[in-house]
This record gives sequence, C-alpha cells and structure tokens, in this order.
Amino acid sequence: MAGLYVHIPFCSSRCVYCGFYSTTGLALRERYVDAICQEMSTRPQTEGERIGTIYLGGGTPSQLSIAQLQKIFLYIYKVYTVADDAEVTIEVNPDDVTPELAAALQQMPINRVSMGAQTFNDERLHFLRRRHSSTQVHQAVETLRQAGFQNISIDLMYGFPNQTLEEWQADIDEALQLNVEHISTYCLMYEEGTPLYRLLEQGKVAEIDEELERKMYFTLINSLESAGYEHYEISNFAHPGYRSRHNSSYWKGIPYIGIGAAAHSFDIQTRSWNVADIQQYITAMEQGERCFEAETLDEDTRYNDAVTVALRTCEGLDLSTLTDQQRTYCLKNAQRHLEAGLLKLTDQKISLTKEGLFVSDMIMSDLMLV
Repeated sequence: MAGLYVHIPFCSSRCVYCGFYSTTGLALRERYVDAICQEMSTRPQTEGERIGTIYLGGGTPSQLSIAQLQKIFLYIYKVYTVADDAEVTIEVNPDDVTPELAAALQQMPINRVSMGAQTFNDERLHFLRRRHSSTQVHQAVETLRQAGFQNISIDLMYGFPNQTLEEWQADIDEALQLNVEHISTYCLMYEEGTPLYRLLEQGKVAEIDEELERKMYFTLINSLESAGYEHYEISNFAHPGYRSRHNSSYWKGIPYIGIGAAAHSFDIQTRSWNVADIQQYITAMEQGERCFEAETLDEDTRYNDAVTVALRTCEGLDLSTLTDQQRTYCLKNAQRHLEAGLLKLTDQKISLTKEGLFVSDMIMSDLMLV
C-alpha cells in the first residue's frame, strides 16, 4: 500500500536549526489549502492501489485552522482509496494543543500525533527559538490522552553546545515519564544556510566533540531499551506494535505521493519533487499546473537507495532482493566491516551492529556504488 505525505510549510516562527522548507507567511494558508486540494485532485493513485499511511508534516500542520484541516481530509478521502486500518499522523507543536484542537483532531481520521518536544530544558528551547515550554509538552500529552489518542510520538534532540551527558540523561528521563508510544531522536545538526550554522561560523557556538556525541547516543539506546522501547531504526524507538508505519514505508522502498510545496514523491522508477516556493506553488496550482522536477532512477541509484534506507533499520538489507552482481559487490565491500564487528550477516540479511550504528554513514558510503 502506498503512502501519502502532505507538506504544511507554515510556522509562526522559524527554529534556529531548521533546514526544511517552511514559511512564516501565515496569510497564505487558505490559498495554500486550496492549492494542495487541487494537486490531490489531479494526482490520483495507481489503479487498484490503496493508501496505507497518511502523514501531515511541516512546518507546523497545527498552525492550520480546524476547518482547513477538515477540508484537507475531505479531499484525501474523496480522491484516494484509503485502507480501513490506515495510519494517519499529524505533526503538532505542544503549545498549539488545546482541548478544542485535540477534540477536533479526534473527530478526523487522525490516529497518531507526532510532537516536537526537542528538550525539557527551557533555556535550550529558547536558544532553539521554540515557542513552547517544557511544561507545555507534559500538558499537551495529557490533553491528547484525554481526547482519546493512544499513539503519540515525540521528537528529542541532543548534542547542544555545552550540553553535558548528565543533562542529556535528565532529558531522556523526563521523556520516559510521558510514556509515549514512540520517540524520534536527532543530534543537533548545523545545516548550511540556517541561523545556527551562522552562529557556528561566527564562533558564538561550538559543536560537541565526537566522543561525547557517541556517549550520548549509546546512553539514549541503553535508557530507552531498558524502558521497553524497541530500537527499530537508527533514530527511532517504539513500544512494541507502535513503529511509525509511514516512515517505515520510506525505509522499505514503498511508493509514496508527496503533496504540497517542496514535497517529494517516489514510484519505484522515478522520484519527483515540487517547487520549494509557496508563492510559485500556489500560482501554478491555481492555473491547473504542477510545478515540479523529476529524475528517472537507474539500477545503480536504486541499489544505492536500498543500501541507505534498509541499513537504517534493525532488519537491515535483504541480499536476496539484489542482483547477483550487486550482492557480490555489497558483500565484498562489507567484509572489513563484518570482520570489525560493525556489520552482521544473518539469514541473507546484512545489518548494523550496535557499534556500527554510530558510524553508519561511513559504512553505507563504503557499500554504495560510485
């Protein structure tokens, strides 16, 4: 079953680290919603195919009005054939979660909520230019629970300038108190073009050293696994039965339709992406046109994609899905990592060991065709 991703790029303010396409031009929300509905109307799924997962991401989808969210779902279910057991996720900011919003979301097809907590240190939240406080994260989870949501995910960040291992452990412990079903974790990245990167260039902040980052990562793994979470992907942990089905479809190479400005789509043979400019996107859709670029994926690119997504997961890369030539190449380049204990080979599946997780980028690079 295919996935459907709808990009909602609106934010009331931009976080210091964010490299995703977003805009603070909130006045465009109504026209944008009309534009994504128009795009959906012109991009039906393949005949006989069902939508198994729906994900409203951003940006901040909770910056839309309840009526605008209702309109989006009306069009989704009008245009697409959605599976009865579809996973339907919306991203929200903690400070947007009111009893009224939670109750309204519960009346929509949404059955999973993903929330950016990032940290429970209010000074660091201010540094990141996040709008919420640590207290609001707890309040938002409780509000969602009272509304009936039984599948909640939060995002956590680590590796802040001057952050200690003890401070990171305190963040993990507070996250565990929430007892949410899913936790996604990310080391703070200094992406070129972001305000955070400029601070780094100016010498106003400094990255943590690699050894501390390594200790933080393994502290995370040990703490969450001890608490009953399954470490099913490099950055993702879930209670049994609560893996993100939508993100898992990306890692398994399942086709998906991307709707909205800057959204990507994938149909096995090609990958396409909409223009990353909201005004240009809206204008094109109002004229009945989709402004996008696309590339056809050759066999080598599909192999490289398989390596980089499958090795992120605990299942790893299934060698039986490769051609004989690809399998020979992969095993030859994997040999030194197998001998070093960074990779393991079990039942024709090659996967990262615990030690290999931290150097996964290097290992994947070695296995890719260049």
